[in-house]
Amino acid sequence: MNWLEQTAQQPCQTSRQQAEGRQQQLTKPPGSLGQLEAITIQLAGLQQNSIPKIDTIAISIFAGDHGIAAENVSAFPQAVTGEMIRNFAGGGAAIAVLAKQLNAQLRVCNLGTVSQLETINGVESELLGPGTANFSQQAAMTEEQLKKALTVGKQHADGAKTKAADIFIGGEMGIANTTSAAALACALLQQPASVLSGAGTGLNAESQLHKQKVITQALIAHSLNNSTQPLNCLRLVGGFEIAALVGAYIRCAQIGIPLLIDGFITSVAALTALRIRPDIHPWLILGHHSSEAGHSTVIKALGLQPLLDLQMRLGEGSGAACAIPLLQLACALHQQMATFESAKVSGKK
Repeated sequence: MNWLEQTAQQPCQTSRQQAEGRQQQLTKPPGSLGQLEAITIQLAGLQQNSIPKIDTIAISIFAGDHGIAAENVSAFPQAVTGEMIRNFAGGGAAIAVLAKQLNAQLRVCNLGTVSQLETINGVESELLGPGTANFSQQAAMTEEQLKKALTVGKQHADGAKTKAADIFIGGEMGIANTTSAAALACALLQQPASVLSGAGTGLNAESQLHKQKVITQALIAHSLNNSTQPLNCLRLVGGFEIAALVGAYIRCAQIGIPLLIDGFITSVAALTALRIRPDIHPWLILGHHSSEAGHSTVIKALGLQPLLDLQMRLGEGSGAACAIPLLQLACALHQQMATFESAKVSGKK
């Protein structure tokens, strides 16, 4: 696990400055494209290119079941995790449709489900067990499982680098993983479950209160009410897929791939990665603001501004994928707009 100690790459300040200079010369009032200008300048620094691009998109979906589902914290049965893995591979899931539309490279990785799955074309098997343990009773993962999950994420980031990806999107699937993510966020931010736990897959008000109680009791049982060790928090209440996301995020920043973060669960993974390696922050771009309760709190902790707010809460990386065209348009404007000089347009007085 020595790779976790490797520092993140530094954005290229020269490319940033060149991109800023070009933005000042384009035929528009300075700052008039708002966040589209800022994101282009950020991408320029990350890609070490004053004219950034979003052509090659890598999307990795990590899936795994959660033992905490035994505490009746989800509106859907655990069988759905395996069924959705098949749906990803078959092209019927939202992220599969979006990836096809974006001509993105989509990888689906099964880290361990309660339902034993057959060999599925298009699904990678990195089985760490039949889902995590019930973290209300014991640690969600062993040390070895945590290391392997982080390493799987690293390998997906390395694969994206091999494919010369311009950006990486991590997605997740796992029944009860909003419970796991909420518990992890509570531990990292020292906030109560009532702030960070929401409806998930569609719980009613009574079930949400039960979910909050389960999380609160687990945090007490694991003495996470004053924890400052993110890897330990991840092992105790996290999920296989969340750990894989953490590994992927850290590795992408180390090898120079910008990260487009999805919703609540992936944002909690990003927060965990940031607590492990604070130097990855420049590489994080937030795709959207999820309507899942708790995401606003996590966004504030991340110090990021979402590109979209579509009241989505699907997961799978779908919200981040919806932001890709916006990034592509920002890059196209930066690259193709005329300058005042080339268009013979008078500049600002």
